[in-house]
Amino acid sequence: MGSPALRAALLSPPLLLLLLLPRVPPSRASPGSGDSPLEDDEVGYSHTRYKDTPWCSPIKVKYGDVYCRAPQGGYYKTALGTRCDIRCRKGYELHGSSQLVCQSNKRWSDKVICKQKRCPTLAMPANGGFKCVDGAYFNSRCEYYCSPGYTLKGERTVTCMDNKAWSGRPASCVDMEPPRIKCPSVKERIAEPNKLTVRVSWETPEGRDTADGILTDVILEGLPPGSNFPEGDHKIQYTVYDRAENKGICKFRVKVRVRRCGKLNAPENGYMKCSSDGDNYGATCEFSCIGGYELQGSPARVCQSNLAWSGTEPTCAAMNVNVGVRTAAALLDQFYEKRRLLIVSTPTARNLLYRLQLGMLQQAQCGLDLRHITVVELVGVFPTLIGRIGAKIMPPALALQLRLLLRIPLYSFSTVLVDKHGMDKERYVSLVMPVALFNLIDTFPLRKEEMVLQAEMGQTCNT
Repeated sequence: MGSPALRAALLSPPLLLLLLLPRVPPSRASPGSGDSPLEDDEVGYSHTRYKDTPWCSPIKVKYGDVYCRAPQGGYYKTALGTRCDIRCRKGYELHGSSQLVCQSNKRWSDKVICKQKRCPTLAMPANGGFKCVDGAYFNSRCEYYCSPGYTLKGERTVTCMDNKAWSGRPASCVDMEPPRIKCPSVKERIAEPNKLTVRVSWETPEGRDTADGILTDVILEGLPPGSNFPEGDHKIQYTVYDRAENKGICKFRVKVRVRRCGKLNAPENGYMKCSSDGDNYGATCEFSCIGGYELQGSPARVCQSNLAWSGTEPTCAAMNVNVGVRTAAALLDQFYEKRRLLIVSTPTARNLLYRLQLGMLQQAQCGLDLRHITVVELVGVFPTLIGRIGAKIMPPALALQLRLLLRIPLYSFSTVLVDKHGMDKERYVSLVMPVALFNLIDTFPLRKEEMVLQAEMGQTCNT
């Protein structure tokens, strides 16, 4: 049977047990290797089975690091009972247990994967948007933008950080740009003839909102187009508002100039009445004289386009009554539309009523002049009849014709009031108080016009 040593070896229990075990065909798994918890590279696992792996497969985590500790300080990091800590790299987070244990079934206690961290999806800003380098994943940078007419409010660029939060607050697009509006240029105009104004028109400016194109209000400050603008510099302003209450403003000016000839003055002892402003292009000035004076020169003058007055300068000369005329009608014609006549007739200069009447009229001379009254005296009986107008003496025949024409009694005291048109307005057979006479004259239509002019000129009497 061989040597004693050989027999002792063959008969030892371990060797004998090994010889008695049936032969097992080779397996794909290496001796001592367990099923790996890492199934494919996509989730960070290794399928490789190493022949020398004592028990579980080695761990390889994509985007992560593995730190293993063998039991009882063993050499192999995949032996039964080995514990491995899994840590994901920055920007990735662990899905599964942070510690794996190699189990008796040759499998690790869990399946793990390091997935890239993802921030919340950004909200799309109204009237704008954003562009990202890598979606909402870690370290992706997103840049906001706004539609034309809108302004970005907030941070323009945000980055997805390791804590799965964006580096800044979500931005928004707001309408901060004012609407646009363009006004016409400065308008200069010349006032129309005989007017101090001119009609100025323009196209109403249209505003435009740079964002959504919608305007909520348009406000005009100043006169609207088509108005009559007076002389001077006028500011026109348009203000438009959009839906975000931004406002746009445009301004321009309307300049109106009045062409003028220079002021005229009323002649001495006369009146002047002008249209419009009195010296502007197209204005007309009319002249007249107070009672007892005659107008010489142009009765009316017009401010012409060459800024010169038409006609000649008027003057008021003292009225020169011609008592050498042959008829009473010719005498009265000299006073037509110029003076009123108060004819005092008496058969004798010693008549008491005549004397008293003249005395009262002399004291009321201012009122007579203000009302353009000329006193005519007829004293005596033909052929000793005397007619007097102020200092001028008329022939007896002319005085007699005047009495006969106006049907004045020859042998009694009487007073006759004749208006500027030669009409017999009132007769008195006794004394007439100046106040009563003046009150009557002041009711005449022509006298009312005279009163207006005299008030403008400041002509008045104290009594």
